[in-house]
Amino acid sequence: MGTFIARRLILALIVLIIVTLLVFLVIRLLPGDPILVYMTRQDSQKLTEEQIQEARHKFGLDKPMVLQYVDWIDGIFRGDFGISLNYLEPVNQLLAERIPITLNLGILAFVIGSVVGVSAGVIAALRRGKAIDTLMASLSYIGIAIPIFWLGVLLIYFFGLELRLLPMFGYTSPFTDLGENIRQLILPVFCLAVTPVASLARQTRSSMLEVIRQDYIRTAWSKGLRERSVVMRHALKNGLIPIVTLMGISLSYILGGSVLIETVFNIPGMGRLSVDALLGKDYAVIQAVVLIVAAMIVLANLLVDLAYGWLDPRIRYG
Repeated sequence: MGTFIARRLILALIVLIIVTLLVFLVIRLLPGDPILVYMTRQDSQKLTEEQIQEARHKFGLDKPMVLQYVDWIDGIFRGDFGISLNYLEPVNQLLAERIPITLNLGILAFVIGSVVGVSAGVIAALRRGKAIDTLMASLSYIGIAIPIFWLGVLLIYFFGLELRLLPMFGYTSPFTDLGENIRQLILPVFCLAVTPVASLARQTRSSMLEVIRQDYIRTAWSKGLRERSVVMRHALKNGLIPIVTLMGISLSYILGGSVLIETVFNIPGMGRLSVDALLGKDYAVIQAVVLIVAAMIVLANLLVDLAYGWLDPRIRYG
């Protein structure tokens, strides 16, 4: 196990290095000069060329690209992601404010998506061919196909504008007002959880149908065990490996989907920060956000791999 974890950590480090190279190069291939965008906000028509060059030097953009990359990596190891062009604040401070908001939104969506999706899949498998199975299959197709940003706009229109039941935008910390926090997160969390629920329901149904045909499941039924015991202790655990894999993928989807959802619902999280940074060509923020999201996804994949050994003792890591 120790060898496996060490190998995966080395692989994760290589992946993150590749991510840093790609994001560093790609954002610099985009048209436009971030310093000119910055100086426009600073009333650049009254500034001289010397002042513009001074601004380039201030943000380290007057150096060759290789040195800029080396300085950025060196800053990461020192816990310094640089200064934001848009906010003129340390990127560390911006991330410290925005990451908890995105985690609040994403963890809720992941937990709800996993619990509801797996439960729906189990019910559909146990009631195969019946009305509830058909209903869940239809809803899962809709959930997978529907664009979440369009769903968000519809929910805002009906529950916010027409019915006036829920807030249409904004975010309140649960430590400030838990009730308002829950009301503000109902719509965005629903949007983020729809696709994971649909995907997990279909995968769980498929896995359960395959498992319940096995001889040991028939033996469990023949012993007179209760349905809950057969499903939870025997069938579900042995069918969880593909489900856990899909959970890891759904976490990646939720992190990516937060960009759209936070923009639609005006939630000041990491996704909204990345959109503003991209529009303002804020290199430091874009690089930091992409790196952190990549690290989260790599960690999720590592946890999924480790879960395989717990779910199936036959799996051994060399």
